[in-house]
Amino acid sequence: MVEKIWEMPAGVYTALVTPFRDDKVDKKAWRTLIQRQIDGGVAGIVPVGCTGEAGVLTMREREWLVRAAVEMCQGHSCVVVAGSGTNGTAGTLELTRKVKEWGADAAMLISPYYNKPQQHGLAAHYRTVARNVDIPLVLYNVPGRTAVNILPETAAELAAEPNIVALKEASGDLAQIERAIDLCPIKVFSGDDGLNFNIFGLGGDGTISVVSNLLPGTMVRFWEAFAAGDLNRAWPLSRALDPVCHACFIETNPVPVKELLHLAGFCSHDPRLPLMPVTEASLTFLMQFYEGTLAPMLQQDREARQ
Repeated sequence: MVEKIWEMPAGVYTALVTPFRDDKVDKKAWRTLIQRQIDGGVAGIVPVGCTGEAGVLTMREREWLVRAAVEMCQGHSCVVVAGSGTNGTAGTLELTRKVKEWGADAAMLISPYYNKPQQHGLAAHYRTVARNVDIPLVLYNVPGRTAVNILPETAAELAAEPNIVALKEASGDLAQIERAIDLCPIKVFSGDDGLNFNIFGLGGDGTISVVSNLLPGTMVRFWEAFAAGDLNRAWPLSRALDPVCHACFIETNPVPVKELLHLAGFCSHDPRLPLMPVTEASLTFLMQFYEGTLAPMLQQDREARQ
């Protein structure tokens, strides 16, 4: 087995939303969101990824968001895994170098989108980045957004690189995810909140979660119970999180979770174009869901951390 340059901690990582106000990054809200994650006990945060609307951020915004996250997480058991993938190898390499310069503990690289590379193209892409920048890398497989699927055999081949330390699997294909866990001598994280329980059961090492934007402490307790083999505690927590997961994905992520964070008073609901706020019908549902279900869960999440 190849010795890795960094052992990525198992557990819960939150794929953070990017808060906007008047189409600018809301710096105060960003710090509030990060502090909630630190207080919730997550293993790490993932800024400027898909949930963070990375594709519509300027380079200056990316830099501020990552540097602020690194600064806030210093002195805490909370690592920063910053998104740095693009649809081109040269651009991904450049951005990954910047992420290292900005102080991130690791970089998460979405597979190249739009141009649909073959498997050997994916391997060459990731290998080129891995061999030209000295930072731990997390492969990110999300075919629903990229139109390309990192097969388990490709991920296993790439795991031979010392700085490729983990795979975020969001293919939604449990058979594929099981094979990836079996083949890859690196950490494999769930990238789909609705499948967390299943992926943990297959041997997954945690989750890179959207739902934990809202309930970091609850998601951490769920993971810790499962990791300890306490299914009598893990299963009820998983079931309690299921309706939250449904609500977070009634429209394109991160629009619903931003609306719920707004209803809870943590940040504006505004996405950046081409995303739009939720429809009127979805807003009605989310308001009812917040009042009837989520608000009490938020209170329990806070109390459990005190």
